[in-house]
Amino acid sequence: MTLISEDLAWWITVVDLPAMAGLFALIWRTRQDNQRDIDHLQNLLDRRSDQLREALAAFKLEVAKTYASHTDLRSLETRLVEHLLRIEAKLDKTALKAEALKAKSE
Repeated sequence: MTLISEDLAWWITVVDLPAMAGLFALIWRTRQDNQRDIDHLQNLLDRRSDQLREALAAFKLEVAKTYASHTDLRSLETRLVEHLLRIEAKLDKTALKAEALKAKSE
C-alpha cells in the first residue's frame, strides 16, 4: 500500500468508524426516546379521551333526567294557553256585566 492509502485507511479506522458508530448510537437512542415519548402521549390522550367520553355520557344522562322534554313543554304550553283563554273569557264577561250595570244606573 502507498502512504496515502495507509493514511486514509488509518483515518477511516481510527476516526471515521468510531464517529459513525457514535452518531448511529446517538440517532438510535434518540429514536427510541422519541418512540417512548410518543407512546406515552398516545396513552395519555387515550385516557383523557376515555375520561371525556365518560363525562359526556354522564352529562347526557343528567340532562335526560333533569330537563323537560319537548312534548312535556308543549303540553304545559297548551294547558297554560287554555287557562289564559278561560281567564280572558271571564274578564270579558265581567266587563260586559259592568257595562250593563253602568248602563242601567244611568
